[in-house]
Amino acid sequence: MENVIILGTGCAGFTAGIYTARANLNPLILEGKQPGGQLTTTSEVENFPGFPQGVDGYDLMDNLRKQATKFGARVENAFIDRVDFSDDCKTLYSGDKSYKAKVVIIATGAAPRLLGIPGEQEMYGGKGVTTCATCDGAFYRDMEVVVIGGGDSACEEALFLTRFCSKVTLVHRRDELRASKIMAERTLAHEKIEAVWDSAVEEILPGEDGRVKAIKTKNLKSGEAGEIACKGVFIAIGHLPNTQPFEGILDLDTNGYLVPANGSMVKTSIPGVFVAGDCADHVYRQAITAAGMGCQSAIEAERWLAESN
Repeated sequence: MENVIILGTGCAGFTAGIYTARANLNPLILEGKQPGGQLTTTSEVENFPGFPQGVDGYDLMDNLRKQATKFGARVENAFIDRVDFSDDCKTLYSGDKSYKAKVVIIATGAAPRLLGIPGEQEMYGGKGVTTCATCDGAFYRDMEVVVIGGGDSACEEALFLTRFCSKVTLVHRRDELRASKIMAERTLAHEKIEAVWDSAVEEILPGEDGRVKAIKTKNLKSGEAGEIACKGVFIAIGHLPNTQPFEGILDLDTNGYLVPANGSMVKTSIPGVFVAGDCADHVYRQAITAAGMGCQSAIEAERWLAESN
């Protein structure tokens, strides 16, 4: 039986791995379907502390992996599809294989919802298609960009982008925003933001350099086709937390995010099970906040093990 099993190899998982390894807990870190997490798809990260020139997302995650394994963490490729937390010994299943641990740290992350249209995957991550204005907005200084969505997240992205971009076009499938009233009013009143209503994005078009040149739209009421020139496309239609194996076992909110218990940021309702990162954080969703939660979960795990022995 393992002392600690950590699910996920993003910033939260590897940070938890570094701390638990340094505490001589010999953690086992299980990779999911996207080793390294979402940052491996990001070409450059400029807002992670300690890298004034920025750092490639893949390189950052590779360094975190090396740091965790340097202190004794072990990494194994496995996707956990179901769990049993009914006993003091927690059991995790990956197909026919099972793992047992005293402590489990869930850092399975979340995946952005995508549109599934031509050009999206081809230009995702470094070529003009992104899901994080906070991460990538500064790369589009004095450029025209598009935000797709109509909720609070889309409005927040659009408003944030006005700090850098010359124009922000907000494309929404309906004739009014789903965002809160104050957020919608603030967004539509901004001089840099133009709304395109009742429209779906059907394709993202590349330029000769392989980067985003424009989007194709279709008015859902009239059927009229359109094209909007832009250098960046920010998709803001929500995220899907990777929490399916914990349904009915741990508390989830209406969107599927893990809900910490007892006033803690990282404890769950089951002793010895902790959470960290984007699978429990639908507000900040940043690499540094995920790493912070990974640190907290590891320290709490170490204390729980010490008190349980």
